[in-house]
Amino acid sequence: MYSVNYHRASSVADAVKLLKKAEDGQVVSGGMTLIPAMKTRLAAPSDLVDLRHVDELRGIKVSGKTVTIGAATTHADVAASDKLAKVCPAICHLAAHIGDPHVRHMGTIGGSLANNDPAADYPAAMLALDATIVTNKREIAAAKFFKGLFETTLKDGEIVTAVVFTAPPKCGYAKFPNPASRYAMTGVFVAKGKDGVRAAVTGAGDDGVFRSKEIEAALAKKFDAAALEGVAVPSRDLMSDIHASAEYRANLVVVMAKRAVAAANA
Repeated sequence: MYSVNYHRASSVADAVKLLKKAEDGQVVSGGMTLIPAMKTRLAAPSDLVDLRHVDELRGIKVSGKTVTIGAATTHADVAASDKLAKVCPAICHLAAHIGDPHVRHMGTIGGSLANNDPAADYPAAMLALDATIVTNKREIAAAKFFKGLFETTLKDGEIVTAVVFTAPPKCGYAKFPNPASRYAMTGVFVAKGKDGVRAAVTGAGDDGVFRSKEIEAALAKKFDAAALEGVAVPSRDLMSDIHASAEYRANLVVVMAKRAVAAANA
């Protein structure tokens, strides 16, 4: 690891000031991706600005069906939230199955979204829930936030502060986890709301998280796992690696969608 200057931000405004002063600064919260990247010298920021102790970035608020989750809220806190479980249990289920206990108690929802790992769980949830990603500068619809593998629309000096979404009447998430990392080899989040059905897929797309038109069309007719019998997802834009071929992942998308719908209807 290269030498680095560490700063503990006291507020979002303080973090922005620290980033402006740094030659090549990066924010860090849980550090689940950035720190390993630094250890292997894949990343070498001049300064780290720690957001973990910024109180305004932590916590979960539920007002009716409107949910606001602070960016520095850990996966463990999301998983254990009783008030969140009452309106959107699928998010709690998703968070409870991210990585291992260490990752869940250190990793944060804002960090996961800003990193946009193609196998991360939260991007699929945000896309399916039609969430809004809030930063220190603007509000961004999830559909416009994710731009590709490890890419988002975040600009220099822009920090994710929260996510906001309206909990739908029904939603569910299911993933086929890599047995070592627990990352999704394929994960599907489905949501049925007043505007119809949305189904977002992670861990399978060649270009990161995406919505499946085939899954959505079938579930729009009947929101039931049986409606997905015979549905085929094209494999041409799916990922092939040492863990699974594109064809195998295409099948997994349908299987995980069935499980997600079953969980949503339970």
